[in-house]
Amino acid sequence: MNEERKILVEEVDSVEKPKLAKVEDAVDDISADKPAPVMAPSPYEAESDSAKLNRKKDYLEGFLAQKPAEAPAGEAGGDLYEAVIDTLKSIFDPEIPVNIYDLGLIYGVEITPDNHAIVTMTLTTPHCPVAESMPGEIEMQVGSVPGVGHAEVNLVWDPPWDPGKMSDEAKLELGML
Repeated sequence: MNEERKILVEEVDSVEKPKLAKVEDAVDDISADKPAPVMAPSPYEAESDSAKLNRKKDYLEGFLAQKPAEAPAGEAGGDLYEAVIDTLKSIFDPEIPVNIYDLGLIYGVEITPDNHAIVTMTLTTPHCPVAESMPGEIEMQVGSVPGVGHAEVNLVWDPPWDPGKMSDEAKLELGML
């Protein structure tokens, strides 16, 4: 282990330049008039039609055999997260016949590791008549979702709500599409 490593250094006066690759060098001369390009052979040229058909049938076999990865309950796609979103979709704005989620009033849903739900939302305007009651109602509804320990609603005004935040379904319902 105590062997001394030595690096050999060779000094030279000059080195030959390597040859440059040219496209013309990669062409087989079939005739003097027109050279044919060299192509890699296809692995499927010798394959029969029935073999090609069988190969095409099973191209999704490995993909379809895979089981989807389980999403953690608190992340998008998780059961608890989706249950909270479904609850938010069941709450309607009293002035507009569209649920608050599709209206774009919900800016974010976060599920903490100990299953507490934090909903960040806004209202259509700060002078909305339900500005005092809507956050409490949402907190109560989200808190009643099985598996949610505690619900918290954060009402924000920045960025302000605008009709561009609405889903296509909400726009269709309101005749905006």
